[in-house]
Amino acid sequence: MQSQLARRLAVARGDEPADVVVRGGHVLSVFTREWLDVDVAIADGWIAGLGEYDGEVVDATGRYVVPGFIDAHVHIESSKLLPDEFARLVLPLGTTAVVADPHEIANVLGTDGVHWLLDASADSPLDVYFTASSSVPASEFESPRRALSEGDLEALLRRRRVLGVAEMMNFPGVIAGDAAELAKIALAEHVDGHAPGVRGRELQAYAAAGVRSDHEASTVEEGRERLRAGMWLLIREASAARNLKALAPLAIEYGSERIALCTDDREPEHIAADGHINAIVRDAVALGVPAESALVMASHNPALYHGLSSLGAVAPGRQADLLLLPDLETFVPELVLKRGRPVEEIPPATVPDWVKHTVRIGALGPEVFRIPWPGGRARVIGLVPGQIITEALVDEPAQRGGEALADAERDLAKVAVIERHLGTGRVGLGFVRGFGLRRGALGSTLSHDAHNAVIVGVDDASMAYAVRRLANIGGGIVVVDGAKVLAELPLPVAGILSDAPLAEVVSASEAVVAAALELGCAIDAPFQSLAFLALSVIPALKITDRGLVDVERFELVPLRAE
Repeated sequence: MQSQLARRLAVARGDEPADVVVRGGHVLSVFTREWLDVDVAIADGWIAGLGEYDGEVVDATGRYVVPGFIDAHVHIESSKLLPDEFARLVLPLGTTAVVADPHEIANVLGTDGVHWLLDASADSPLDVYFTASSSVPASEFESPRRALSEGDLEALLRRRRVLGVAEMMNFPGVIAGDAAELAKIALAEHVDGHAPGVRGRELQAYAAAGVRSDHEASTVEEGRERLRAGMWLLIREASAARNLKALAPLAIEYGSERIALCTDDREPEHIAADGHINAIVRDAVALGVPAESALVMASHNPALYHGLSSLGAVAPGRQADLLLLPDLETFVPELVLKRGRPVEEIPPATVPDWVKHTVRIGALGPEVFRIPWPGGRARVIGLVPGQIITEALVDEPAQRGGEALADAERDLAKVAVIERHLGTGRVGLGFVRGFGLRRGALGSTLSHDAHNAVIVGVDDASMAYAVRRLANIGGGIVVVDGAKVLAELPLPVAGILSDAPLAEVVSASEAVVAAALELGCAIDAPFQSLAFLALSVIPALKITDRGLVDVERFELVPLRAE
């Protein structure tokens, strides 16, 4: 039998007809930034050649033929969707491959959860590549189910489709030369980064350690430093952290080299309404980035950075992942070809029982959320609109009977993080400003990165009821007012993923946002903001079940400001 490669060469030479010929379109060469008026010949799911060819014709007249988009860094779990539903959502939008860091499920289920996610995505028409989660926990101040060891990472790196070491979130440890962190970096040549706000000599040390990228830059100065240090700049446009507007000038100033696009964490309703990587391309072009450069940052560059040599280009010997775009303004594909064919029905994922029932919280009453207070000022977490960084504020809380109280009139809510993996009963308490809650509480077990229960509220009774409801539904997102559930999104798989169809998840996700608005919370992506309150490696002030974390000093600090 003729081998696939031999047949591909025969098609390339014109000796045999192609399986599919995409004809009449303007074909992007990512290598020269030209639009070529040529046929694209496809054999056995691979591109055989560009030129004039015979075969079954896909008419692309007047269309722009570009490579499938690749998300350079994503946490699939943040979509709240299982891999099959995630593929159903993003493939029609032109995303044909993603590079995922599965540290969300790793925090809840350990390496067993990561291996399950690898297996669950193995047969997906969406190419899902992984990196081995390097930061479980993200820091010593967080409480996952169990920490991942160096041996755990070595085992993951042996799996097919695992490309390297995932984002090194403990950037203070890396910069300081911590032996355990450097041992993780030594496991692979390919190491992703995570260094919010890091500049100067500290950034030089981070890059010198072998970290090759960063998706946390939020200013043009930070982005420029990373490029000058030889790092890849992954421009993130998530739901809560939107960095494209700040960083797009770099793609205009320097060109698209060593810049790629990623979503990191996007809500499902955000993707359904606005788009995925295609939306970032659209917005980049609207900001003045040439269309050719934006398309390269969405396809060829992520493939180049991650070593995915068969992806990211419309060229001979590449996988035939092609998008037919009607224009270079909206970037909504008219047709997506995956391995040369339209995507067929995606089989549903099988969800074993052992990945559920992960919320272990005992009965908690309102008294758990009371804060004894001798008087004085308190440290307050301040939300920053459109970012996941926070401010470290100081304010004097309202008091009654020796307790510090939430104060809706001053937008001062209580925040609590409750350990939920081992049932320790450990609770961290603090205050947050920026949610705008007038009454009730918001609660979630999807909280980066340890995914303990995080609650924000303006009265203790609502906060207690939110926790009880989360425990009863096996994890998820709830909006409550007193003892009334206004809306909820159950996430029974590890407390972070739904096993429901896409339409139901999007509808429920929209409902909890609408219910939060009813309570006075008018910020964009409120539950992404809520989830990131517990991430102890994003400046400046965060909270975990162990207490308040001053990220810049990288230490626990008391609630009372001295």
